[in-house]
Amino acid sequence: MDNGIQLISDGDGLTVIGNAKDVDAFLVSEGLPSKDLGPRWLRSVLGTGAAAAEAGSEMAAHSARWVKLTPKSARLVQKYGLRENAKTGLSTGVFKGQKGQIRGFVEFAHAPRSFLSNPANLANAGKFMAQLAMQQTMDEITDYLAAIDKKVDDILRAQKDAVLARMIGVGFVIEEALTIRDARGRVDEVTWSKVHSAPTVIAETQAYALRQLDALAENLERRTKVGDLATAVKEAEAAVGEWLAVLARCHQLQDAMAVLELDRVLDASPEELNGHRLGLKAARQNRLDHISRSTERLLARMNAAVGTANAKVLLHPTASPAVVRSSNQVATGVHDFHVRLGIESDGDSSEARRWTEAALEVRDKAMETGVKWVGVALSLGNETLDRANSVKNKLSSGIAERARRLRGSDEQGDKKGE
Repeated sequence: MDNGIQLISDGDGLTVIGNAKDVDAFLVSEGLPSKDLGPRWLRSVLGTGAAAAEAGSEMAAHSARWVKLTPKSARLVQKYGLRENAKTGLSTGVFKGQKGQIRGFVEFAHAPRSFLSNPANLANAGKFMAQLAMQQTMDEITDYLAAIDKKVDDILRAQKDAVLARMIGVGFVIEEALTIRDARGRVDEVTWSKVHSAPTVIAETQAYALRQLDALAENLERRTKVGDLATAVKEAEAAVGEWLAVLARCHQLQDAMAVLELDRVLDASPEELNGHRLGLKAARQNRLDHISRSTERLLARMNAAVGTANAKVLLHPTASPAVVRSSNQVATGVHDFHVRLGIESDGDSSEARRWTEAALEVRDKAMETGVKWVGVALSLGNETLDRANSVKNKLSSGIAERARRLRGSDEQGDKKGE
């Protein structure tokens, strides 16, 4: 390829292909962490046969590395202006240069030695990259479930609903199919026949878990007294973690099914591979949107509960801090869940931060007026500040402003009383 580096992006990941030294130099210069795809990527993209053998001999000295698309790596795609193919949805390009130093851009169509100029190879590369992205998410969900110490099978067994119980068995069957796929390098008709009905059970389980989150949000919405809110929010704190774990497992199994499905389509109808990949990608995004709507609604109800608690903290010095603490725990848990599934979640951390700011504002008011429960407010401020700082970034001032207005109105009342 004359020191050319081939790039291909599917919106979820970026594959960098070329001479190993050039690829390494390019990634180091851009500061991007990557995963070595090893020899399997070549077999997956080129397939088998004489054409594959001929292309493989030329590509044997080259390597491929995969980069998960983050805001930083996504900017790289924009920086070098990869050209998107309307039919495949893939963005591709070849860069010419020495030792990873980019000198110019050449489209695949004008680079005859690029093996990705072959439509079949490009479709196979798209499939392989989609599977990589989903397997990455599956691994992250495994880590997530281990970190929160939620044994999903135990949660499912504790439920009386038969749909949830069936998902345990579905998980076993899918894992067995993945093992066979890894051993054989394909998904044949026999393997597919074992799992083809699994998506129905997974979808029913996901729908059940989402309904549970919606029910928790509705329960919070009905509570108007701070004492009732404290009880409801505390109950929600434990339940939300369990249902998020179930949703994470559902998403993990759905991605596993998609990995199997892409291999099955390649084996049975390779000409439909590209369209099927795009369809799976759209369906996956729809599922994430459903999950996002339910969790965001729950956070909105938590936000409202904290607003009520903060407005009445001086009247309820014990219950109000409890509402804020439990709500921050839920917000932090939802944010972590969103990150693992790849859901945009900027608002979660800002909610936790602004709830903390509100608590600190009211604490200051308590100190000014000499309320005897200042120790409680001070403890709340320190605990919630530490927790919010562990989530991340931006500060929102909505509820804090409400607390400042409350302080102002109280001060005016004090002056009139004098």
